[in-house]
Amino acid sequence: MTWAWIAVVVGVLALVGLYLSMTAGRLDRLHRRVDTSAGALDVQLLRRSALALDLAGTGVFDPATAVVVGDSAHRARAASEDDHVSRGLAESDLSRVLGLALPDEEEVADLREDPEARGMLDELAGACLRVQLARRFHNDAVRACRQVRRQRAVRWFRLAGRTPLPQTLEMDDTPPPGLPPR
Repeated sequence: MTWAWIAVVVGVLALVGLYLSMTAGRLDRLHRRVDTSAGALDVQLLRRSALALDLAGTGVFDPATAVVVGDSAHRARAASEDDHVSRGLAESDLSRVLGLALPDEEEVADLREDPEARGMLDELAGACLRVQLARRFHNDAVRACRQVRRQRAVRWFRLAGRTPLPQTLEMDDTPPPGLPPR
């Protein structure tokens, strides 16, 4: 009878160990997915702000609008990746400024008369769309990771280790109304 109990205890411990190992592996994959999506989001945000800076420097905007767009794009580029709140505010400000600089398709059509600006406007429209998608993918990855980290077994056995809790990036990523996606 004692051998039977030992076999049952060893079997239960093996199943618990297997479950914890699988959960730790899943959590590790989710953390890698969050890191990958954060990198992709950073690339898209930098690309959008670079295009906004380039567009501000082409001379297609009036001087005041060019200065405001350039300043907002520079602040978005300079925002710290570690402080999600200030970065979200800077990126939201860039979205708002681009929305004010490119308010409707008629005004954008006038800007498209310049061949250099036409290509930049098309790239900016694509970049704005990619920012939306990258932020959505990142925030979905963060939510999935947080959901697994809330499980009791993950907390009790500290399967997340010392990895900080991932943060979503909350910002206004609405593309300018004058730049419909192409």
